[in-house]
Amino acid sequence: MEQTLNALGGILLKAIPTIIVVFLLHWYLKGMLFGPLSKVLKQREEATAGARHLAQEASASAEEKAAKFEQALTEARAEIYREHEIQRRQWLEDQGVQVQGAKERAGETVRSAKSNIDQESAAARGNLAAASAGLAEEIVSAVIGRGTHA
Repeated sequence: MEQTLNALGGILLKAIPTIIVVFLLHWYLKGMLFGPLSKVLKQREEATAGARHLAQEASASAEEKAAKFEQALTEARAEIYREHEIQRRQWLEDQGVQVQGAKERAGETVRSAKSNIDQESAAARGNLAAASAGLAEEIVSAVIGRGTHA
């Protein structure tokens, strides 16, 4: 057993330089490779997170501007519709005034035509009465004149 322990002690004694080299290599790689590499990765992550944050802010700003634009567009459309409604009402008012004027002119024309017709009718009645009286006399004289000749 002692022989085994001596052999084991000899192996451990020979392994000490390898263990020291492994530890030195570990500290060297940690300081020279993994330290700077982790710094670069950390900076890269921060830059990416910053870019993501800026992109989110830009997206939120764009959405806000789009919402403001939509609101302004809706207000402009509403204003245009109001102006159209005012213009339509004005046109309807003007049209009503024109229709009323046309009705008045047509009524005046009808009254004037009725007056002319009444005057012409009265004149025609007068002429007819005079003509009928003349015809009646002619008929009477013709009838009386025949009665005496017969």
